[in-house]
Amino acid sequence: MTEFPAVASGENVTRQVLADHPELMVVAFNFAKAGAEGALHNHPHVQSTFVSSGRFLFTLGDEQREVGPGDSFVIPSELTHGCVCLEPGVLIDSFTPRRDDFL
Repeated sequence: MTEFPAVASGENVTRQVLADHPELMVVAFNFAKAGAEGALHNHPHVQSTFVSSGRFLFTLGDEQREVGPGDSFVIPSELTHGCVCLEPGVLIDSFTPRRDDFL
């Protein structure tokens, strides 16, 4: 089993690969402070997000959605998305296929 380090992913945001396989990757994003952002972006991967803790305001295309512990949703390939942390917490994201840019 390979251990992956936590790396900076933005101001007050770190990401750590938890598990990976060419067809699937699981990543934890830790938001240390309210106001920390996951910048708007898109990618060819389908993404599933689970809110482990904290509160977040997500932008998903033209929609905004506030989510909290226990919430989950799927982000289709190429949909522009991002979030703002409202209360510090952790997001668990799964990507298919694997995000090779995170390795």
